[in-house]
Formats: sequence, C-alpha cells, structure tokens
Amino acid sequence: MKNLITLPEIPPFAWKRPIGKAWDNPYTVRYNSNLDDGPWHGVPLGGFGAGCIGRSPKGDFNLWHLDGGEHIFRTLAACQFSIFEQPEGGEAQAYALSTEPPEDGTLSRWSWYPTEKGTYHALYPRSWYEYEGVFQTKIICEQYSPIWAGNYQETSYPVAIFAWTIHNPTDRPITLSIMMSWQNTVGWFSNAIKTPEVKVRDDGSPVYEYQPRWGDSTGNYNQWIVDNFRVGCLLNRIQPHPQVQEGEGQLCIASILNPSVEVFYNTRWNPMGDGSEIWDYFAMNGMLGDYENESAAAPGEQIAAAMAIRFTIPPGKTRLIPFILAWDLPITEFSQGINYYRRYTDFFGRNGQNVWSVVRTALKNVDIWRDRIIDWQSPILKDQDLPDWFKMALFNELYLLADGGTLWTAATEDDPVGQFAVLECIDYRWYESLDVRLYGSFALGMLWPRLDKAVMEAFARAIPQADDTPRIIGYNGAKAIRKAKGATPHDLGAPNEHPWEKTNYTSYQDCNLWKDLGSDFVLLLYRSFLWTGGNNQDYLWEHWHSVTETLAYLKAFDLDGDGIPENSGAPDQTFDDWQLRGISAYCGALWIAALEAAIKMGEILLQRPPMNPQLQPQNAAESIEEAITTYRHWLQQARSLYHDTLWNGEYYRLDSESGSDVVMSDQLCGQFYARLLGLPDVVEPQYTTSALRKIYEACFLKFHGGKYGAANGVKPDGTPENPDATHPLEVWTGINFGLAAFMIQMGMKEEAFKITEAVVKQVYENGLQFRTPEAITAVGTFRASHYLRAMAIWAVYGILKGFKS
Repeated sequence: MKNLITLPEIPPFAWKRPIGKAWDNPYTVRYNSNLDDGPWHGVPLGGFGAGCIGRSPKGDFNLWHLDGGEHIFRTLAACQFSIFEQPEGGEAQAYALSTEPPEDGTLSRWSWYPTEKGTYHALYPRSWYEYEGVFQTKIICEQYSPIWAGNYQETSYPVAIFAWTIHNPTDRPITLSIMMSWQNTVGWFSNAIKTPEVKVRDDGSPVYEYQPRWGDSTGNYNQWIVDNFRVGCLLNRIQPHPQVQEGEGQLCIASILNPSVEVFYNTRWNPMGDGSEIWDYFAMNGMLGDYENESAAAPGEQIAAAMAIRFTIPPGKTRLIPFILAWDLPITEFSQGINYYRRYTDFFGRNGQNVWSVVRTALKNVDIWRDRIIDWQSPILKDQDLPDWFKMALFNELYLLADGGTLWTAATEDDPVGQFAVLECIDYRWYESLDVRLYGSFALGMLWPRLDKAVMEAFARAIPQADDTPRIIGYNGAKAIRKAKGATPHDLGAPNEHPWEKTNYTSYQDCNLWKDLGSDFVLLLYRSFLWTGGNNQDYLWEHWHSVTETLAYLKAFDLDGDGIPENSGAPDQTFDDWQLRGISAYCGALWIAALEAAIKMGEILLQRPPMNPQLQPQNAAESIEEAITTYRHWLQQARSLYHDTLWNGEYYRLDSESGSDVVMSDQLCGQFYARLLGLPDVVEPQYTTSALRKIYEACFLKFHGGKYGAANGVKPDGTPENPDATHPLEVWTGINFGLAAFMIQMGMKEEAFKITEAVVKQVYENGLQFRTPEAITAVGTFRASHYLRAMAIWAVYGILKGFKS
C-alpha cells in the first residue's frame, strides 16, 4: 500500500534560526526598569484569551501567560519532548530536545540536544522544529493552535498540537520513541498577593507586584487515561474550593493509540531530581516503566508525568504522530472577587474538569484545523506582489493576540462574543490603550472585526462614566482625578482591578487632558461600524451619545474658540513625553477627521431608524441634526485655520506656538484615517504628498541612513532638535507601519516598503522576535516589548490590497 504521509512543507517565508544558536549582540532594554527577558522567544501556543505557553528556538518551554494579564518567563526543564532512536542492529541514542540543560543541576541524567543541529521556523500560528545531523531519521515537529481569521470559537481554545512527522531514508528499519513529559503546574498561575500595592516606577508608570504561586503543587496528582484510541496523562489537583478558582483546573498531555505503536507512561516522577526514574528506561529502549500512581503531592513536593509513543519505521516510510497539550483553567480573577470565565468555557463548560473534552476535540480535528489555517494564509503567501520578509512579519506579528496578556470572556446577552482586550504591553500593563490601538488594532479589525467591535463598545460605555478618585501624575507630580465624565478613557483598565469597568489605569499623564483620545474614539467607532458590514445602524444608535459627549468634552479645550482644541504644553497625546503647544498638526488633523466621521454617522442615523425602537429617544432627529450643524460649523473654522497656521511650504509644523521646525513623522495621521474611511480630505493631496516626501527624507533617509526606520521627529536635515529627547529620536515600530500604510495610500509604495523592511529587519535580526517593542533606538536598545501598536503592519497590507470589510 502506498505511504500517503509526507514530510510537511515548511513555507519558505517563515522566520528561521538554527536550533539553539545564540545571538551575538541582541538588542537590550533602554531602561533597566523595563522588561528584558532576552532573545529566546518563539511562537506562543494557545488560543486568544485562553492563556498561552511559549516555546523558544532552543526547544524549551519558557513563557507562561496562563494567568490573564500576567507575565512569567522561566524554563521548566521537565516540560519537554525527547527522542529515542535505534536503527536495526545499531546503537541507540536519546536526547531531550532542548539545547540547554537546567541551570540548577536537575535532570542531570538526561542528554540534551546539541546546538545548531537543525532549524526552527516560525509563521504564526504555526512553527516547526526541523532536526538534522543527529538522528538517522528525518524529523519535523509542526506545532500550532487552531487560530484563523473570522473564527470566534476554536480560536479561543486552550490547546496546542504537536504533529511529529518522521521519515526513514535508510535501507533498514528504525525504532523511534517520542516522549512528552510535563510538570504538574495546576494551581501555580494566580497572584498570591490578593491586594497588591500599586507603586509608581522610576519612569512614572504605575506598577503592582505579581507573585505567582510558582511551585505550589500541594494536592496535585496525575492520572493515566485510556479512552478508546486516545491515551494521555491528566494533571489534576484536589480542588480546595467548592467553586473553581483562578489557577485551578486541569492540564493534559495526550496522543493516540493504534496497533502499530506502543505506549508507555509514568504518572508520577520527581522533576527536581536527576530524572533517572524515567530517563534510564527511555534512553535504554524508548520505554517507560508504566508506573501509575495517583497519590497527591505533599507540601513542598513536585510531581511530573510522562508518556512515550514507540514505533518502528520501515525503510523509505514516513509516520505521523500527534501529541496534544491542553489545559482547562476557566477563571481569570482581577481584583479579589472579580472573576470572569474565559471564552472557551462557552464550548467546554466551566467547572475546570473538561480538559479531556478539549483533548478529544483536538485529536478529532487536528487535520481540519491545520487545513483551515493554511486556507486562510495561502492567498497571502502565494501573492507574488508581496516580499517574502513582509509575509513573514505580517503573520508573526499576530503573536500578540495570544501573548499580550489577552482577555476574552465568555459570552453574555450584552456581549455576544464576549469581551476582549490586549495589554498595551507587559511594561505598561493596562488594556487596549486607545491611542496605541489607533494603529495597533488593524489586525484585529481586519481579521476578527467582531472582537474589535467589542473593544470599541467597552470604550463607548466608559465615556459617560466618572471616577473622582485623586491620583498623583507620574510625569509632573500633580494631582488629578482618575476619569472625568465625557472624557474618552485612555485604556480599559488593568489586571489587578476590573478591566472594562475601571478605566484610565495609567497615571503617567493625566489622560483626561489628552487631545487625541476623543478623536481616536470617533474614528475607530466609525471604522468598526464599516468593518462589521456597515449595516448595523443599532450599533451607531446605541453609542451616538458617547460620540457627541466626547466631542463636546474635547471641544472645551478650544480655549480661544477658533475651532481646534489646543495642546496645553504638556505631553497630552500618544507621544506622552513630547510637549506640543497650541494647535498641533497631529491632534488637529485627527480632530478634523473625527468631525467628518461624526457627521457621517449622524447622517446614517437620520436615514436609518434603529431596528430596536428603544434606542431612538424622543426628538432624536432634531438633536442629531443640531449636532451635525454644530460639527459643520466647527469644521468650517478648523479647516482653513489648520492649513494656514501650520503649513510652512513643505510640511506641517509640529504646532503653532513652540517655534519648532521638527518634521513629525505622524503629523497627518488624521488625513490617513480620513482617506481610510472614505471621508473628505483633511488637507489637499498635494500638501499631503509634499509632507510625506519630507518625512521620508528627514525622518528616514537622513536618520542614520534609514537603517533603523523613521524617527518620530527630527529637524529637516535629520539631526535632533534636542539630543537628549526621548520620543522624538525613537523609531516606533507601529508608527512606522502606519506611516508606510499612509505612503501606499498616497502612491509611495516603494518608499513605504523601504521603511517597513528596515523596521522588520531591526526586529527579526536582533533578537526581538515575538516580543516586538514599541521603540527602537539608534544605539541598539529598545523600550516596551510585546507592544500592541506593532500589529499596524496589517494596515500596510490592508491599504495595499484595498481592504474594505
């Protein structure tokens, strides 16, 4: 019978690196208080909001985002794949497939895989380990989670698939055994400090202590499960509470049983010892001792489980063996007593005892899920107009949707796909910062628009709310209330409080004074309406009041009544360490575009009454017409004032009062959004083109020869206005991608791709992959890794392909 199994085709566009090869000079963090875990990051495994686990290019599992919003980066050596191989009549060899042994001396009996014997490939959500030069068999492990665009079910699942393909190219049979071992970590992923104190870090950002229950395995136990053709080790815990709590639940490693394979197991071994109790069996003949012990771990004790699948491959044949890693940790807790069920519990139940159901679903659907991923990615990967490096980065930058402390809650009547949120970054640990998601939400809005809509609904609900709690502002030590009524919040809150309900967590600046957030909200709300079909007028009816309220709030900063709110001289916008004074190019253009979007939304409401009559208040038409009239008046004032005040003949000046001649790279973001949403131009096209060419020349070409990307703001000759400035002299990954999208929009495709390629190279050649930062400097440092705004690379693709909805 013909062997139909073949080695997987690894896309040539995937990012790749020799397994275990270290970086000579990886970029390091700019400020010591910021996170710098080093360059060993790979594709995260696990669905959106389910928690994720990272496995690095050296083969170790080292990133644990299983507690919503929290970050743990450390290797658990017992969580491992190992390979035993013995040709017929030849010598056996066995290796654990991480290239570094544990630093603490544990598992000393194990043999560890040599470095640079094979290649790691990554194209999110898939990745591959291709082992070469050690084993006689050709071995590839393909790993992935069921994530693809437009899917709101499987994309939430807490599961990872490891598809092992083994080919025997020799002329004699080879016996091979694959072992998966895993430490029982149930109960570890919850903050032991239930009311952590919030402090202000040296950079002015609020931070709280996170102390996971790492190593607290008391009451953990493991079980061997045989279920028809499915076999696995179930990692469980004696449940200490009547109702499941955060961190409680189950994990599981599993595979399949059929007549052509042998299965071995050990349900209780000591991962803190030398590892001989399983390695001596495995390295000798690929077996385990079939030891079954369900006794619970005593205080201070650690336990692990292992299973092995052994088989013989005839010459010239190929075998495919799937392994599954699944977990069921259904609760995310924020402040004490604030609990949410994760989205996947809508499909598997909520008692924390459903991990085997996840395993059964995965083993049934592994091939279907893989095909769905390929079907989604193939049109882009086959597009010959796109450079290979761009295809690579486009998909890999989606990693943050799983990795970014992601929350995705169970559905409710008010939130039919649940509530969703991604952190601004691990250093600035608050959710969905609106100024950042102006660019950073393109991926979510294009690929999972219903989740983007859910985020915008949370902002809309928050605008009428107020929180008079006084706080100290980190930037200048002033006091300010947390959230003013009518102000668009900066963020949707933090993991230690109550996201979606308590907003404006950041206190580095008084975000009630920011001049971009209200405009950002209006533009993103209208974008969400268009990108979810443009036919749900009830969405606009429900949130129209938030639009009018936030625009009125923002207009109050127009102190001279000239039609444009003035910047105050404090850093009161997304460049929150950069002072703008008077009318600014950045905030002024966003304001004009937002007024146009509000007028358009108002006109839609007048033409289309709501499907739900309760959304239409009495005299609604009259109040909408009045708002439109007001906005048109403001626009009439603002349009001529903006250009006449700021245009200097080549580009738009930074602002009206500072006297600066800095060329700001993001000066016309509002114009970009106006075109994106089919609104009237903020400024005439010839001025836009002139400004973009000046930005390209000064901020990119003349800033270190374009090596790093475009700086946020430099003088026309590319030199700094202030050599000690922070934000102006940084290259912001997301701003660069947004600028590139704008350039494509204006017919500057060649320039756009030069900027995009420079930034992509900075990230993927300097150890920043799968932790893309906000900012890169010209001295090889970075700031704010795992950053939301970098997903703006999808704006480049969207504009290039004319994405509408």
